[in-house]
Amino acid sequence: MKNNFRILLSLMLIYCINSCHGRLSDQQNNSDSPSFLSSHPPIPEERAVVHKEPVAEYKIKSDNPLNDWYFSVSLFETNKTFNYLMKIQFEEVRGEDTLKLPDLGLEPKPVIQKGKEKYSCVVGFMDQNNQFREYKLIYVENSNQLKVTTLKHYAVY
Repeated sequence: MKNNFRILLSLMLIYCINSCHGRLSDQQNNSDSPSFLSSHPPIPEERAVVHKEPVAEYKIKSDNPLNDWYFSVSLFETNKTFNYLMKIQFEEVRGEDTLKLPDLGLEPKPVIQKGKEKYSCVVGFMDQNNQFREYKLIYVENSNQLKVTTLKHYAVY
């Protein structure tokens, strides 16, 4: 009787180990689920040094023939590692916004790319695979209004 119980217990244990191992390997092989595991040390939430010069910039001259005006977007570091100050300008209209990047386990790399419209650009970041991830669209509406629209939301679990 004891031998039957031990055999049954051993078989159940083997089944559970194989079953759990199969589920874990299925999860690891699933290419749709993002992998954020990193051997890098964690990134501190506060910056030791905040640089005064922009980390990314986009600038295009406006069509105004009388003035030297631009559509420009500049990103500046703040004391928070994953937060940036966006300074936006179109001709003499100015604005500011905050860009909060997700913590992917590596130093954030904000990027600004040209948008589809003449006075537009897309602000985003480079992910762990060095692919551009769009985040916000900055553009001019009605020839004089600066607009900022969030294109996508990101979260890290």
